[in-house]
Amino acid sequence: MTSLSRASAAVRAQFFVLGVMFATWGVHVPTVKGHYGLGEQSLALAMLAGGVGALTALAQAGRVVGRWGPAAVSGAMGVLCCAAIAALLAWPVYGALLAVMLVFGISGSLMDVAINTEATEIEHQSGRPLMSGFHGMFSLGGMAGASLGSAAPSLGLSAQGHLFVATGLGAVVSLLASRAMLPVPDQPAGEKQPLSLPRGPLLLLGVLASMGLIAEGAMYDWSVLFMKQERDSAASTAALAYASFSGAMAAGRFGGDWVRARLSGPVLMRASGVLAAAGMALALAVPSATVALVGFALVGLGLSNVVPVLFSAASQVPGVSSAHGIAAVSGVGYLGMMSGPPLIGLVAEHSSLTHGLLVVVVFAVFMALTAKRALPRP
Repeated sequence: MTSLSRASAAVRAQFFVLGVMFATWGVHVPTVKGHYGLGEQSLALAMLAGGVGALTALAQAGRVVGRWGPAAVSGAMGVLCCAAIAALLAWPVYGALLAVMLVFGISGSLMDVAINTEATEIEHQSGRPLMSGFHGMFSLGGMAGASLGSAAPSLGLSAQGHLFVATGLGAVVSLLASRAMLPVPDQPAGEKQPLSLPRGPLLLLGVLASMGLIAEGAMYDWSVLFMKQERDSAASTAALAYASFSGAMAAGRFGGDWVRARLSGPVLMRASGVLAAAGMALALAVPSATVALVGFALVGLGLSNVVPVLFSAASQVPGVSSAHGIAAVSGVGYLGMMSGPPLIGLVAEHSSLTHGLLVVVVFAVFMALTAKRALPRP
């Protein structure tokens, strides 16, 4: 196996680990809420601590990855991220949870930038699209992490036992994978550094990433409730909303590199926006649980290649290193991810969840309309 092939396999493993960690946190949100005796507001504050940590780290991510390299950063932050998840239930004090979530946000975002920087370098050296497949491993890791979490009780694992197993394996895989990663060329001397708030092409790419992540987060956070509340579905049927969306997203990402090799970035982004908007509109307009599941799958398929395309474009902005470009776009994207759920919830509280999820349609249409301006032509 060549060094490029080993590095490609290593980065896929790192994306998988990161997906498992995010899913492990998601599975244990109810466990954390019960362990600390939290209400919705306190739980939201803990989630906000993770977002603050991520944004704080992203402000320096380009400099950190540029100095130490993606391999060292991803290995160290992968272990730290796993340690933070393992410590979710370690103390009974709410302040400790806030500190753990802060560390989780910092380590997860730095690892994210590091492995995406490495992924763009591998894509560049190979001369063919690979980014969608890398992100597909994140989706696959999320599905695996959620599956392990749901199976843990039947396997005789307590909540803390599950955390130890998942994070222990994740830390070992991340550390070993980091040793096979390629060194990324240093940033050219005199290169311009983006500000913490990006400008020009990076800002537009960041805005599109933000909209894509808001739409993606809306599916994870609200689709199950939509099925139960708006479509009067049984719990088992409502749970399929998450599965239909995430399964279609994983499939779209694994097939995305084949598509990216045949379609330009603007064309693919435009098609992605139209498909996501159509799928969401279908789910909201037709009062049928089955049709809603089909619509959610179309949304997942439409959004599957949005982030890979935008990150690839961010890594190619003239005068900016790939690490800084990805960090800048990620930073704006994380702002959207943090503001999206409250925005949808606010609309839902004053009207209905159906009206709240119209945000997904609006943002998907905007992505389609601005694709040509935001993305470089081949």
